[in-house]
Amino acid sequence: MHNHHDYFSLGTCSHVGSCFVLSLQITDFCVVLTAKDFNPEKYAAFSRILCRIYLKQGSPVPLMESYISVLTKGACHSEDNGMFLCRDYDQRNAFLSGSIKDVVSQFGMETIVLYTALMLKKRIVVYHPRLEALQEFTRTLPAFAWHRQDWSIVHPYVDLNQDEIEALKNCPGYVAGFNEPDIGNRSDLFDVFVNLAESSITVSQSAKEALSLGKLHKDIGQLIVHLVEDPDVSDSQVIKDICGKSREILTILNSFSDGSSDRDKPTINLDLLKQKRLPPATEHFLFHLAAAEHMLQT
Repeated sequence: MHNHHDYFSLGTCSHVGSCFVLSLQITDFCVVLTAKDFNPEKYAAFSRILCRIYLKQGSPVPLMESYISVLTKGACHSEDNGMFLCRDYDQRNAFLSGSIKDVVSQFGMETIVLYTALMLKKRIVVYHPRLEALQEFTRTLPAFAWHRQDWSIVHPYVDLNQDEIEALKNCPGYVAGFNEPDIGNRSDLFDVFVNLAESSITVSQSAKEALSLGKLHKDIGQLIVHLVEDPDVSDSQVIKDICGKSREILTILNSFSDGSSDRDKPTINLDLLKQKRLPPATEHFLFHLAAAEHMLQT
């Protein structure tokens, strides 16, 4: 699976010119990096450096020396670009690289479906024929649940083959991109299906109860749309305000704790939740949110 670890660092390919050792009969090569953190721009830049090293010297030894230098020291020399420094690629900037305002501008009030699905750790499948569009869109969605800062859920490019599908099914919640139109018929793989090419969002039958929308969702959706419509509000401010609303909801959820648990996280008492006689959509949302945040009594 082309998961978040090899998102933009899945390789830099180059054609070998006459300066290379032609006796090796090598005409093309590809450098592939895997990593545990989400920072596509950092690994794209580093993979290009490794590619140039191999292209110039024709040996994996200096390439591995640079790799080990970055692994142990966070830096390596680049003959073409001076010094490569890991500290130049801030993790937060990688998280903020996508435009949440573009997502909301495209889907309007329907964005609340994406927000709700992400808060509840549901399975979101995105279709678009262009890989670049999938990469840009899928990397942006986790920002709707900024309080978690979990980009491990992103799988920007998945093939409809058995191995990759089985690996995806082992993930409890995800944002997965596909460029094959047949994915729209695989309702077993998604709770929410986003046809990015047609700007449509579909909720699967099995997820309709958990993703039922009420006044709470409408208020959040209106807040999000209002923020995005203001040209003076930046993407980072939109994310900050959405995160603030999410934390308000989590505070409400915490109020349904009976304080009897010795766990780090409060445990929700479902009887207290039901006694509030909240609107059904709100109660369903809070219940499933408690499950997503591991706050249910077991």
